[in-house]
Amino acid sequence: MIYESSKKYANKKGYKLNSDTEMLDIIIDGLAKNQEKCGKRYCPCRVLTNDEEENKKIVCPCVFHEEEIEAHGMCHCALFFKGK
Repeated sequence: MIYESSKKYANKKGYKLNSDTEMLDIIIDGLAKNQEKCGKRYCPCRVLTNDEEENKKIVCPCVFHEEEIEAHGMCHCALFFKGK
């Protein structure tokens, strides 16, 4: 389910998912574990705080991903990449 929704989002935005399937599996697994443990798909590459408002910023896709993709060609977690 996380893979499918991430792929749908990537297609909608003109992004691509990480083509390294091993890395993609690690990221998807991290999102799934955070959803199971915390109730939300927090980015596995970000650190949760005790501030609920700050944590909302790191629910995947996080508020930082578009700027990161524009600047670096991918988001910090390496889930989404700039499309061609």
